[in-house]
Amino acid sequence: MADELTADEVRHIAALTRLGLTDDEVEMMRGQLSSILKVFESLQQVDTDGVEPTGHTTEVRTVLRDDDARESLGRDGVLERAPDSEAGYVKVRPILG
Repeated sequence: MADELTADEVRHIAALTRLGLTDDEVEMMRGQLSSILKVFESLQQVDTDGVEPTGHTTEVRTVLRDDDARESLGRDGVLERAPDSEAGYVKVRPILG
């Protein structure tokens, strides 16, 4: 892609994304989008033969414990551990005034 995007192409992209752009914004976006596309064009030049597709650049390991089924606390157990309770419910401070 040697050429910059045209104003009409930018307006088309804006319409697809439901953006209303002024003429000044179209010109600004024309330069910015063209620069972004040039970066992607340079990435297409990278030799990726023999490179396995991956979702992560490093080894992914979980640090979570095994998910073992066990008995839940129940109402009394939760209320005993709650900082404050009232009438069988956990009491929290109001967040809306």
